[in-house]
Amino acid sequence: MTIKKNQFPKGWDEGRVRKVINHYEKQTEEEAFFEDEAAWKKRTETFIEVPIRLLPQIRKLLAKTAL
Repeated sequence: MTIKKNQFPKGWDEGRVRKVINHYEKQTEEEAFFEDEAAWKKRTETFIEVPIRLLPQIRKLLAKTAL
């Protein structure tokens, strides 16, 4: 049996992942609400609703784009 090494996106490592997890685990409901509200007000990003079945293809397209 071989152990597969975790693979992170470019610029990410285990420390960064743990930091993000810690942020959301310690976040209060009120903090989460205000964070969500702020995201909706950003003019550099948008939210769209798409059928779940299309997510794999969308993720592949996004992965090809340098963010």
